[in-house]
Amino acid sequence: MNSVNHALALRIKELLDKKHITRYQLAMESGVPHSTLKNIMHETVKDNLLSTTILIANGFGMTVSEFLDSPLFHEENLKI
Repeated sequence: MNSVNHALALRIKELLDKKHITRYQLAMESGVPHSTLKNIMHETVKDNLLSTTILIANGFGMTVSEFLDSPLFHEENLKI
């Protein structure tokens, strides 16, 4: 089981790899500061805001629904 923060970091990594972009490029496309993305990826953020997740999804050219459409976010796979 993953924490929500861990699932978010894994999903971002998965999409960075799939789309062949860097964290810096995602920061530029999403408007989320690179330092915030770094903290999310290193799981040093206590609670991620939905607004930040929406911006990240937009940075990948996705809706938030598409971004969250992953087994990583199925309730049975998360520690909440």
